[in-house]
Amino acid sequence: MDHGILLASGNDIDFMIHGLFSYKLFGHEVWITTSHVCILIVMLVLMGFSFVVKHKMKNATEIPGKFQNVVELLVETLDGMVKGTMGKNAGKLVDYISTIFIFILMCNISGLFGLRPPTADYGTTLALGLITFFMIHIAQFKYQKPKQIWKDMCSPLPPWLPIWFPINLISEVAVPISLSLRLFANVLSGTVMMALVYGLLSKFAIIWPAALHVYFDLFSGAIQTYVFCMLTMTYVNQQMETETE
Repeated sequence: MDHGILLASGNDIDFMIHGLFSYKLFGHEVWITTSHVCILIVMLVLMGFSFVVKHKMKNATEIPGKFQNVVELLVETLDGMVKGTMGKNAGKLVDYISTIFIFILMCNISGLFGLRPPTADYGTTLALGLITFFMIHIAQFKYQKPKQIWKDMCSPLPPWLPIWFPINLISEVAVPISLSLRLFANVLSGTVMMALVYGLLSKFAIIWPAALHVYFDLFSGAIQTYVFCMLTMTYVNQQMETETE
């Protein structure tokens, strides 16, 4: 397979990331890869969907049609998920969580449409993990006093000894790494497994692996999306709740 974006079928299966073209930026060579293009496709699809939703909801009827029902169900489900985890703090994060939930889910299931899932690229999941990391500590400094932050970093047991600080610091740094690696490894493993199945079955792979797609792309993709968003909400909400207690 040439350096393409789609996952081919049969013996030409390829699950690697390929560079499409490069350019110079401040004296450095920067590559545009298949992951960038797949992310762009996902973003364009979501933007197109959002414009259609905006247009339809402006003309929403009291008795909703099928499309309006689907949109309202999606919004209510995401709102309920965030509120169930964050409680009274849900309103502060519901828009962000809903956005990354839909984005990650679309990335995870994009393999169904012949794309290489962008979340099978560690650069994508690390960026998402770092966003969560910064949100955690922005909430921490916003809702907690410096004394409380220092006390937490020197816990878990009183007296609060500085000896705990490096251990807690490592655990804080590990948050974005664990978040990003969990999502990346699960999506990549599914991508590799499906590539091997298609490669082994060759022409017969068009029909047989449908059940595997349901698991690796739909079920596993949805589970990993939920886990990432749930952990993000839990980590951020812990920092918000400390201030109110």
